[in-house]
Amino acid sequence: MKPFYQVREFETVRDIIDQSAEIYASRPAFEIKRGDEHFNITYKQYREDINALSTALLSYGVRDSAVAVIGNNCYEYCMAYIATICSAGVIVPIDKELHREDVHGIIKAARPRFIFCDKEHLPKLKLSKLQDKKIICFDLTEAEEGITPFADFKEEGRKLIEEGTALYKNVKQDVNKLCTLLFTSGTTGVSKGVMLCQRNFVFEVKAAMGVLKIYPEDCGISLLPLHHTFESSIILFFAPYCGAKVTFCEGFKYVLRNMKEFNPSIFVAVPMVLEIVHSRILKEINKKKNGKLMFKAGKVICKAGSKLGIDLKKIVFKEIQETFGGNMRMIICGGAPINPQIIKDFDAFGIQIVYGYGLTECAPLAIINHDRLRTTDSIGEPLPGVETKIINKDENGIGELCVKGGMVMLGYYNNPEATAEVMDSDGFFHTGDLCFADKKGHYHITGRCKNVIVTSNGKNIFPEELEYHLDSSIFIAASMIEGIKNKHGDLTVHAQIFPDIDEITEVLGREPTQEEIHEAIKSNVDSVNSVVPDYKRIRSFTIREQDFERTTAQKIKRENNKT
Repeated sequence: MKPFYQVREFETVRDIIDQSAEIYASRPAFEIKRGDEHFNITYKQYREDINALSTALLSYGVRDSAVAVIGNNCYEYCMAYIATICSAGVIVPIDKELHREDVHGIIKAARPRFIFCDKEHLPKLKLSKLQDKKIICFDLTEAEEGITPFADFKEEGRKLIEEGTALYKNVKQDVNKLCTLLFTSGTTGVSKGVMLCQRNFVFEVKAAMGVLKIYPEDCGISLLPLHHTFESSIILFFAPYCGAKVTFCEGFKYVLRNMKEFNPSIFVAVPMVLEIVHSRILKEINKKKNGKLMFKAGKVICKAGSKLGIDLKKIVFKEIQETFGGNMRMIICGGAPINPQIIKDFDAFGIQIVYGYGLTECAPLAIINHDRLRTTDSIGEPLPGVETKIINKDENGIGELCVKGGMVMLGYYNNPEATAEVMDSDGFFHTGDLCFADKKGHYHITGRCKNVIVTSNGKNIFPEELEYHLDSSIFIAASMIEGIKNKHGDLTVHAQIFPDIDEITEVLGREPTQEEIHEAIKSNVDSVNSVVPDYKRIRSFTIREQDFERTTAQKIKRENNKT
């Protein structure tokens, strides 16, 4: 795929910041909320703050050293991330949801000399033997033993610049050198440190901005944690390149309130968030008299208007638009499969869902539904400059997806054996995802290689396909498909199902009995079995009383939840 938007030339992360400070000097880079007050940070000020923080870090010898960061999304977090990279240091974002032991495991592995954090997550650091680390706290107002307030630390750098010691100016930017270390799991001894360099991020920005248009007038609201490459790439690299403004959500339960406060036009989300919001919207529609009929009629009217070149979406679905602040135009989504109907419905509301596929090892995007594609049933096309191949195909053309390009990681930290397992001699990264490409060249993910259930007659069953069908039911909150052996020793399909008791209760108008829950779930299982081939049918199921054990990204831990 070739880019269809013009992209300016730059080589480093610092180039992105410097260019934006010149092109968009007086435009807001961030809108900050402090209590009931809002204020803007301009791109000129953002660069000055990064330069001050870089100088402070360099004065303490950050070059070639690791710098950890843990905390809630905030302006200071962004500064710490970018200033470390611009100072030739290595930023190590740590998942704030991890237990203290896992946080310490990452610190022990990465050996950072500096740790940025906020007061909320400071207790996870205080109990560790961190005497040799310099801890800098974002929201601390007065210094404590061994802990420096962020404002004081940045001020040290600003004073050095005023005195003529602008250390940041002398830093050589090596784009092929490790600059970001991301741990894919918090379990000590199991986690892999993904090593990324500036070349990876520069490639991502150029490739994505060649097929995805973000304007200086856009405002993005940040909800997903910045330790995820999906969120950090868009908030820290895409937005500054485009001169867009970034705001911070105060948490998931405040997301709709914050949207009305900030009126964002762009939102980064995982499918689970959109599923919840979509479900709430449909519930409100169904509560209204003739709601379903009016909703269908509205979609027909909007579609007819589009054919005539008239956009009626913001008029017909004004109330839904106002749920998102009234200005939402694009939601960038990834991280898990999404129901195509959600994409279709949001498009009817006048909100485009751009669905991307990637992995941390790919910084993270590799394939995307771009501005001119907008399919609902595939992950789209490879980004410009990304090569793909599908290996070990079965009779249906399904095989493992491999990708190659400037976004692929340097390797796994101190783990050459694991790196060799996923990188082949031609430079392709083996994703571990099963995939096929249709006649139009659109890619479709069918599941993970390690999750495939192989029957005794050699048939492949992809758990994700059956889970997708099950999870589409309003009565099922989550499901997990696994292969279990029957009395003959053959693998058969078994489903673990966590029911949505609230939905069943709402339909019945009262609290359901165990028998009624079982019947509701059985009806859904039978419905799925009626649309899949015989060898894929679910032969047995169990109903869980508790939700599945999940990762901090809310993905089900299959190994930990097996029957």
